Amino acid sequence: MSVTDVVVTGLGATTPLGGDVASTWDAMLAGRSGVTPLTAEWAEQLTVRIAGQLAVDPSEVIDRVRMRKLDRSEAIALIAAKQAWADSGLEGSGLDPERLAVSFGSGIGGAVTLLNQDDILEASGPRRVSPHTVPMLMPNGPAAWIGIDLQARAGVHSMASACATGSEALSLALDIIRSGRADVVVAGGTEAVIHPLPLAGFASMRAMSTRNDEPEKASRPWDKGRDGFVMGEGSGALVLERYDHAVARGARIYARLAGAGITSDGFDIVQPDPDCKGGIRAMTKAIQDAGLTGADIAHVNAHATSTPAGDMGEIKGIRAAVGDHPVITSTKSMSGHLLGAAGALESIATILAIRDSVVPPTINLDDPDDRLDLDVAAHKARPLEIAAAMNNSFGFGGHNVALVFTRV
Repeated sequence: MSVTDVVVTGLGATTPLGGDVASTWDAMLAGRSGVTPLTAEWAEQLTVRIAGQLAVDPSEVIDRVRMRKLDRSEAIALIAAKQAWADSGLEGSGLDPERLAVSFGSGIGGAVTLLNQDDILEASGPRRVSPHTVPMLMPNGPAAWIGIDLQARAGVHSMASACATGSEALSLALDIIRSGRADVVVAGGTEAVIHPLPLAGFASMRAMSTRNDEPEKASRPWDKGRDGFVMGEGSGALVLERYDHAVARGARIYARLAGAGITSDGFDIVQPDPDCKGGIRAMTKAIQDAGLTGADIAHVNAHATSTPAGDMGEIKGIRAAVGDHPVITSTKSMSGHLLGAAGALESIATILAIRDSVVPPTINLDDPDDRLDLDVAAHKARPLEIAAAMNNSFGFGGHNVALVFTRV
């Protein structure tokens, strides 16, 4: 390890599987689904009536007065970030705020606030619109609130790269620390857009599963019966820290963020390149950045969203960039697709897979696609010694991010 290496010293999450990292990880290892029916009256008119809804509502964690000032995506970002901060042991450590940065994004941002306030405007007029509307709908809101809460003064950065957002936030954090601009970065992603308009929009694209009668079986990456992704909500946060800084304070280190690769397809606004050319380049760059070869990667947490087109293209990409040896999985089979938060949550799962020497399962893989020629940890968690693992995130617009984590 070099003194300039970047390590993970704190984890936080609130997801459809649990209100924190421990409960979420336990659910993943047990192969439990967090996808449930939508019971709101507005859902009755939709063709998609299922989602990965939060296991713990943020109003149970944040007081009512503060919740009125926060979009749901901001609230859960704060919850995850505060968990990660507490987990890192940095609270009360005397860290110089000018050496602390935030890198946190959302794929869609405060859309629910925007839509709800528009309803109020139409029904009751402009005087009834909340004075908190703009800070609640700002896409940089989650990052800004985290920066204010932690008094981070080395920079607060926000990105919006669709479903690659959370991973791109981690990649930027890696660059910030490597360049010497900060010693510690709180990084991750958040999303909370379970609302009729986003659901109807995705459904109109035929991108989402309509398996409403069996919600727990709807997300089924690589299965012949897959019919689209399942929207989820949640947030994942990681504390990244310069290695020598972490060692000097006696921090518990989960893993090393060893490398990152970012590319773009230049292909289509929603369709992935069927040959995964951009994904292959991202994976290759991440492996090279980590100073490794494909043979070193024992496990891949795949982007695999349970769509007919995307899943198999990624299989081609993993085989080309990494090889046919890694054990792969898609934890979206359990959590649903957290959009801008997906990369952060799945990075946490990748890190814990390294720590615990186990690959979480891909559930619902009952009838594998005939083209699936890689080893998937199907149905049950798989014990596996993992020195290095990769997490993939791809997003609408052709965003590709691959991250490589290693044991310390």
